[in-house]
Amino acid sequence: MKSILPLLLLSIFISCDRKSKTKKENSKPNIVFIFTDDQTYSSIHALGNSEIITPNMDAMVHEGTTFTNAYNMGSWSGAVCAASRAMLISGRSVWRANSFRQNWINNDSIDKTWGKLLENNGYETYMTGKWHVDAPAEKVFNHTTHIRPGMPRDAWDHETMVAKFDSLSKLKNAKSESIMPNGYNRPLSLNDTTWLPTDTSKGGFWQGGKHWSEVLKDDAIGFINSAKSSEKPFFMYLAFNAPHDPRQAPQEYQDMYAIDDISLPKSYMPEYTFRHDIANGDNLRDEALAPFPRTELAIKTHTKEYYASITHVDAQIGKIIDALKSSGKMSNTYIIFTADHGLAMGQHGLLGKQSLFDHSIRPPMILIGPDIPKNKKNNVDVYLQDVMATSLAIADIEKPTYIEFNSFLDIAKKKENKSKYDAIYGAYLDVQRMIRKDGYKLMVFPNIKKLLLFNLNDDPEEMNDLSRLPEEQERIKSLFLDLQQLQKDMGDPLDITDCYSINQKN
Repeated sequence: MKSILPLLLLSIFISCDRKSKTKKENSKPNIVFIFTDDQTYSSIHALGNSEIITPNMDAMVHEGTTFTNAYNMGSWSGAVCAASRAMLISGRSVWRANSFRQNWINNDSIDKTWGKLLENNGYETYMTGKWHVDAPAEKVFNHTTHIRPGMPRDAWDHETMVAKFDSLSKLKNAKSESIMPNGYNRPLSLNDTTWLPTDTSKGGFWQGGKHWSEVLKDDAIGFINSAKSSEKPFFMYLAFNAPHDPRQAPQEYQDMYAIDDISLPKSYMPEYTFRHDIANGDNLRDEALAPFPRTELAIKTHTKEYYASITHVDAQIGKIIDALKSSGKMSNTYIIFTADHGLAMGQHGLLGKQSLFDHSIRPPMILIGPDIPKNKKNNVDVYLQDVMATSLAIADIEKPTYIEFNSFLDIAKKKENKSKYDAIYGAYLDVQRMIRKDGYKLMVFPNIKKLLLFNLNDDPEEMNDLSRLPEEQERIKSLFLDLQQLQKDMGDPLDITDCYSINQKN
């Protein structure tokens, strides 16, 4: 009997130790990443836009901490969303992400992706919606549903448009829908109803019979319900295609907005002076959606449809959050809400995301969690791709050395109050470079050796170029040198040296 007692005590100890470890593993928080497409930072009512209706996004603002200065680093192609997502999934900065993505199929590369890092640390991972990353989603996540392409295909997509027109410059002078792809160069008048956001016959978000945003909501709720009985922590990657064009939403959401109530942006202009020099010409699909030059009617119409699409997404997000609350998992769940970049929507005469103005590189960024301060706004500079490192910090996973972005969890918790970056770097193809530092932004247009300087504190709409002022020359020199150093740090191959010297001579 005496010889059995020690073994019995040892068995009880091992059993308790195992239960303790299991309980500790199960206490890891759930992480829900909600990702919209083409949503600019100024498109939430609670963040200052009085015209848009976003009750559920407003609730997230009130329930968490909003980072008001979140930036997408840039893109090597016109498909800015693809570059943004490649950086997000890989943890690499823009140029190294471009190199890394070419080796996605390598198993070692797949294991270094966001989903796999969490899976390998005990998480059940799930993805639904827009992917637009070269790596196969089903290899990055445990579970996937309705993996969507970069954009819904409307009556005409970009490839069809290219095939139809031998020279896309014809778009500028096109006067009737008879020679234009349906859905582009519109509207030409108040009576232009050749394309409507509620017309399900055009396909797009209606392809398959149910709006894609609603399908994603159903997918997400389905996974939440299945996870109710599991003690395993989960990571959900919920990527809406909306409000990317074609900006389609049901009639009830269209009816929430009237053209006459839509205001023009402060920086509205019929045509941006340098758009052809920064690869925003007639053949850029995003820009071809509205007539050249821009009209007030066209910008207000596209904005109305943009707002309706966002309000529709907002409703789906509300239902997902309700399901989280009903599941009993909310008290141990963090929610990260952001978008892949911003969108111009008429600002500076542009429509798309292929510029380094704030409207095109800044998305909303909200973090909600059990220990995250509520209804707080933080103006520390972050990259949107920091959410990957932030999720690892939430999960108490050590960040691998190859991840170049940083967690902002401690900043949200107010344990730190300074950006992890001395400056924010931005790049688009080989035609635009940018540095944001100390409240100023220096933009470089290499094709025309042009420098622009903006004081973002006094001029948040970036309308007043200070680059020719004598008193700003030292600042420009300093920012330019800092930008060149950032280029080296980021592996940026573009030599912009002569942009400064030529600009100084002029």
